[in-house]
Amino acid sequence: MDITTGVGLVAGTIVIATLMLLGGDLEMFVSEHAVIIIFGGSISATMIRFPLGVILHALPLGLKYAFTMSRLSARDLVDELARIAEIARKQGPVGLEKVETDEPFLAKGIRYVADGYDLEFIRDNLERDRDNFLMHLDEGSKIYRAIGDCAPAFGMIGTLVGMVQMFANMTDPSKLGPFMATALLATLYGALVANLFCLPIADKLHGKLLDEETNRTLIIDGILMIRDSKSPALVREMLLAYLPEKHRHEEGEPVPA
Repeated sequence: MDITTGVGLVAGTIVIATLMLLGGDLEMFVSEHAVIIIFGGSISATMIRFPLGVILHALPLGLKYAFTMSRLSARDLVDELARIAEIARKQGPVGLEKVETDEPFLAKGIRYVADGYDLEFIRDNLERDRDNFLMHLDEGSKIYRAIGDCAPAFGMIGTLVGMVQMFANMTDPSKLGPFMATALLATLYGALVANLFCLPIADKLHGKLLDEETNRTLIIDGILMIRDSKSPALVREMLLAYLPEKHRHEEGEPVPA
């Protein structure tokens, strides 16, 4: 569970709600018109940009990965692959049938090696799986960013509509306040949807995409070396190149100058 996403959303909501309560009550910040223009307009514009199937798939996928983390870090994957290489060296591919791991992508690679598939088959299938996953994650990032880009614009549209209604009823002073409130709330809703929710999630998904690309490429290289019967020491040293220099050595182990 990626707690930073949840903590950030809750903290941001508390900050905004506190500011609202300091100036009155939350009821004055509720506007059906603003909700309609922000969510209806943003979703409509996003549907024009992307196919419906992509939206229906990428929205829940993006939300899921914004709140979750990889089961194993890159450093953990290096250690895990070195351990698997040791098992393969001692027991052969058959010994991998009993190996268990919390990482589904790694488990698939282990199964391919245990079943005796050739090197090219393993590489092609794992790379295709990685690329498809990254494509869907990228689509999720793009859709949340698209909604985040649209929301402030539709907030401004809602503000303009409210201003037109207000000026059209200048002869009735009792209507000026509600129309002005509706106009300003549209801008407020648009800014909140974009800057507290959609754009941060889009950036989080982009970061997850980069991490997953590194991790899955690391797994592919490790699995191919295990299939090629490379020694555990060589597997470890080759895969450590994926890590930043400061993360390539165990805690307490001296780092070469």
